[in-house]
Amino acid sequence: MGEVPDKISVLYIGDNPVIIERLTDHPEEITVYHQDNGLKAIDWIKKNTLTDVIVSDYNMAGIKGPDLGIYLKQRLGLVKVPFILIAPENDHKKYISSVIKQKTYIEDLYPVSFDFEKLLTRMKFLIYYLNELKESESSVLPERSYKIPFIKRLFDIVVSFMALLVLSPFLLLISLAIRLESKGAVIYKSKRVGTGYRIFDFYKFRSMYTGADMDLKDLSHLNQYKEDESIQESEPCPRCLQLPEGTYCSPVLYVGGEKKCEYWYSEMIRRKKSSTFVKIQNDPRITKVGKFIRNTSIDELPQLINVLKGDMSIVGNRPLPLYEAELLTSDDWSARFLAPAGITGLWQVKLRGKGGKMSEEERKSLDNEYAQNYSFWSDIRLILSTIPALFQKENV
Repeated sequence: MGEVPDKISVLYIGDNPVIIERLTDHPEEITVYHQDNGLKAIDWIKKNTLTDVIVSDYNMAGIKGPDLGIYLKQRLGLVKVPFILIAPENDHKKYISSVIKQKTYIEDLYPVSFDFEKLLTRMKFLIYYLNELKESESSVLPERSYKIPFIKRLFDIVVSFMALLVLSPFLLLISLAIRLESKGAVIYKSKRVGTGYRIFDFYKFRSMYTGADMDLKDLSHLNQYKEDESIQESEPCPRCLQLPEGTYCSPVLYVGGEKKCEYWYSEMIRRKKSSTFVKIQNDPRITKVGKFIRNTSIDELPQLINVLKGDMSIVGNRPLPLYEAELLTSDDWSARFLAPAGITGLWQVKLRGKGGKMSEEERKSLDNEYAQNYSFWSDIRLILSTIPALFQKENV
């Protein structure tokens, strides 16, 4: 199990000529089979050898892409075959949000302007991961197959229960202080994405004025995770430079009266966008009590309830807000979701006390490192490292 073939076989379901061209343009790496709608695809699958991956248009005549994915997984038992959707360019973000919230059997979703090498890498990972699932897990959603090891779960239950019991008087005092300073609920709840893209209600003590989320766009210029300024719009496409003059590596677009290849134009847009992660230094939305409980990490204590419920672990990768997880799922996919969601983790310990200054890539790298190497004893070491970090200047 878990082996990835040197050459991947892909069934493409849909009738988009751009996608067909993008997939069939790499015969040395993938073999492409094509059916133009869901009903034909179902019939073809029943009669032919199973492919390694299925790629489908989101919108098709008859059965839609998401419904087709559910049918193939539930009715035909293709849980171990990665199912990837391709959405229209303008509606990509809307559709990926819908896919995550519905918790369907869709492994990933890409726009029509997908980068082939990134898609190929994603395909190989999904083939490896889904084939590592136990046979007994093959009839359930992949997100439900993530199981925290027994000793880790037992440790989480004991620690979170005892901590909540001992700290209950202190938690009541903090609740009172928050309520006296500003109106609103004491506990702030937000939807977070944890282990295996599982969505749950995430608890924190409220540290901001009520309605602060609405002000986020107005404060984007203060975000510490800056957008990539390394690329200039006039910079030529490196792929096109390797081709004969007048030849383009992807379909040509006319932008501002100039010819641009679709690949490089999409890449420029991606790099110019604001970064996925959001952190604002000296955030004006934070209350006085909020600043204190953030700098001492007291605002994190209600997450002990999440741990007791099984949403999180004491140690793991931080569960992400939906908007961050959606972006990581769409193109910057990360192995971070293979680890438990946690209150504290590797990047918090390593970078706490440095003014919260870290690049997006550093954070992703540390999350992936934890996902690949975590163990019970390494968790204990991280917990011991977290204690002195709590008293450093800034909470990350």
